[in-house]
Amino acid sequence: MTQSRSNVAGTKVAFIGTGVMGASMAGHLMHAGCKLAVYNRTPAKAQPLVERGARWAGTPGEAAADADVVITMVGYPADVEAVYLGKDGIIAAASAGTLLIDMTTSSPQLAVRIAEAADAAGLDALDAPVSGGDIGARNATLTIMVGGSETAFARAEALLSVMGKSVILQGGPGAGQHTKMSNQVAVAGSMFASIEALAYARAAGLDPASVLQSIGGGAAASWSLENLAPRVLKGDFNPGFYVKHFVKDLRIALEAARAAGLELPALTLAEKLYARLSEAGGSELGTQALWLLYASEQERMSAGVEASATAED
Repeated sequence: MTQSRSNVAGTKVAFIGTGVMGASMAGHLMHAGCKLAVYNRTPAKAQPLVERGARWAGTPGEAAADADVVITMVGYPADVEAVYLGKDGIIAAASAGTLLIDMTTSSPQLAVRIAEAADAAGLDALDAPVSGGDIGARNATLTIMVGGSETAFARAEALLSVMGKSVILQGGPGAGQHTKMSNQVAVAGSMFASIEALAYARAAGLDPASVLQSIGGGAAASWSLENLAPRVLKGDFNPGFYVKHFVKDLRIALEAARAAGLELPALTLAEKLYARLSEAGGSELGTQALWLLYASEQERMSAGVEASATAED
């Protein structure tokens, strides 16, 4: 990490999207000595970075105009498309040679389009979605999955290493997003397993916290079981990763799977239940709130989710 920081000090970075994860990621870059410009649709979320010395920009294009590197961490593919390909967007504003890194989980096909538009404008572009949630963002231990050229990756690797512990080039444009879709398929499965293990333990009259101590270090161990199941037991459904964004990811994965002629029943069920949770008022909660589809009416109401949400078909 020290070597990476010495390599990036003085780099002018425009960071677009300073939400739950982006704020921490941008903060690590500032700590490493980068000269940061920031933009966020809700300015208050970028204010702590501005108070630390980041320059506020009024638009994504304004942030990008003087940058060596532009990093985006926004919400949805439509947001990615707007900030990159819009009339006054990043590609239109950035100077030739600028490196563009989209760290949003987005569409692989859109990543290819952005890479092509960037290349036509004399820019380098990478898709580099991440895994690890708010904890990984805060601790700079994100897993970063990268798609793009080897040349662009070589330019980006030191910066990305400031924010993550695993930084791997997976292939050409779109490969990072495809890798993240594979990750989300696995996350959906482990999230289901963790929640249903707790639900079974409770139904059997056991103490779920004690059960978690027993199974958390054995063959059942997973990131979800270790990091999110304890939040469930505390009634903590605050977002490390929003339900609304997970629904978006699952739908992108389903679309890509169908395009490849692949049937994924577990992924299909995950999208169905997370969509139900979102529609019941849980869109702003964390993914561990899947528990609320198995929980009592009292638990659902205390979490602000409509009591009509159930796990029954």
